[in-house]
Amino acid sequence: MSHFAFLWPALAAASASEFAAAVAKQWADFAAPDHQKPAGEPHWATPNSIALELSTVRLRDFSTARKGHPTLLCAPFALHGATVTDFTPGHSLVAALRAAGLHRLFVADWRSATPEMRYLAIDDYLAALNVLVDELGGSVDLVGLCQGGWLSLLYAARFPDKVRKLAIAGAPIDIAAAPSALSAIVNANPLAVFRELVRLGDGRVLGRRVLQFWAPPAQENADIHRLLQTRLPVESAEFAALADAFRCWHAWTVDLPGVYYLEVIEKLYRHNALAGGGFVALGQTIDLKRLKTPLYLLAARDDELVSPPQLYGLERLVDTPADHIVTVMAPCRHLGLFMGGDILKEHWLGVAQWLGQPIGTSKAGNTTRLRTSKPPEVTP
Repeated sequence: MSHFAFLWPALAAASASEFAAAVAKQWADFAAPDHQKPAGEPHWATPNSIALELSTVRLRDFSTARKGHPTLLCAPFALHGATVTDFTPGHSLVAALRAAGLHRLFVADWRSATPEMRYLAIDDYLAALNVLVDELGGSVDLVGLCQGGWLSLLYAARFPDKVRKLAIAGAPIDIAAAPSALSAIVNANPLAVFRELVRLGDGRVLGRRVLQFWAPPAQENADIHRLLQTRLPVESAEFAALADAFRCWHAWTVDLPGVYYLEVIEKLYRHNALAGGGFVALGQTIDLKRLKTPLYLLAARDDELVSPPQLYGLERLVDTPADHIVTVMAPCRHLGLFMGGDILKEHWLGVAQWLGQPIGTSKAGNTTRLRTSKPPEVTP
């Protein structure tokens, strides 16, 4: 992979620890030299209010009415912030779901880790998610995006009575099901490399310093145009403004607690503990075979970070009846799944309609992985 080209000088290190330190330092230096000024935090496109604020997360309320079952979007807690759900008009998952009829809509907006948060672990974020659900009445429809997807699954397995339906989009679940860019990085490097990244951040992983390594940006106008699936002419002033807004959004990152980060690397990616069993969450070993929650699995056909089989592998790991599992393949890459104009209008409409149905109305054989023939073929 071209991502590793800048790592080769580190091979001259004399020991494993020196190798880890050299590799991690090159990652950090390559991604964001110290003199770079952090980007400003992106704005939310849709008016909202803060329903609850914790040290780790804000519960953002986008509701248009107080009727219906609450839907909670569990945004990724990874590199970029939760505004991936509400980037700008025409490219807002929040707006698409509201337009599709979800009236009680909330987003878990994970806060960038401060130095005091460096020891927080997965259990801390799982507990915070539980507080949000209790704030919403103790039962939600949960929609997990990317890294928020495995956290949502973990939550649903730990508290099955609190999740009525679970939709997961572009999330790594069964790492052994197929290779991906992220799993390849973890497999190719010793754990000491990732520990060194945490040490370089004084107990945190600093998003701005590893941005280029984990997510090489689509900075060219043509790349951004394909990603966002916009109808604006690429040469237009309107698109130029949109592209600049995307670059600003992409440049702002969150910092992660080192303990949380290393648990994700080791438990989820290296040991595949969530899919394989043995993942302990809030004192309880998680057995996905006991999960009977209705599932909607939305994958990106050309996902460069999460292989679709890593998500679809969940089908065989749970006890949810087959006619209560929907699988859909969208014709896009990873970010296009959450920001692409066509994907939001077409594929997320299906998610919203499924969430709005009473349990028991799903039809058997509702597997639509070949849905990539509609809408038009786009590969953002």
